[in-house]
Amino acid sequence: MQPYLILVRHSAVHTDPATPSHKWPLTEDGRFRCHTLAAKLQPYPLDQFITSHEPKAIETGQIIADALGVPCQVAAGLQEHDRRGVPYFASKVAFETAVATFFTRPDELVFGAETAVQARERFGTAVAQQLNNHPHNHLAIVTHGTVLTLFICQHNPQLDQLPFWQALTLPCAFVLSL
Repeated sequence: MQPYLILVRHSAVHTDPATPSHKWPLTEDGRFRCHTLAAKLQPYPLDQFITSHEPKAIETGQIIADALGVPCQVAAGLQEHDRRGVPYFASKVAFETAVATFFTRPDELVFGAETAVQARERFGTAVAQQLNNHPHNHLAIVTHGTVLTLFICQHNPQLDQLPFWQALTLPCAFVLSL
């Protein structure tokens, strides 16, 4: 069987305006949703879960991997686009506007400390490295909404980034052929 890659977006998080988003943990509901997703992933025999270093991705990956009896590890480069220094968005509309600008102006530094192009290239390099490290394995990579969107839409140009990103759930998974 040809190896495949499953990209997983992390589950629901406990947002805290006083804590940077890259440090947010899962909520109790988010942990429960991981078990629901694990059941949906059972038809896909996986060999390894690999997560970004952010707590929400680690928790998501570990819960699902444990439920499926698969090892889980953390790897560099799989994190969300760098939003350090960006204040908390109390308004969903303001946050979605910032993300829309991020997608429509990919070469400009408009939201955080990384452009969309830089985030896509960093994430794509990290995914390629994991595929090279595990050439015969079925992998699941647990990551984040904007980098997942950038990666999938790069390889599926018929998709429009903003509607794709807006349709993502917490968590969700995409099975990709290699």
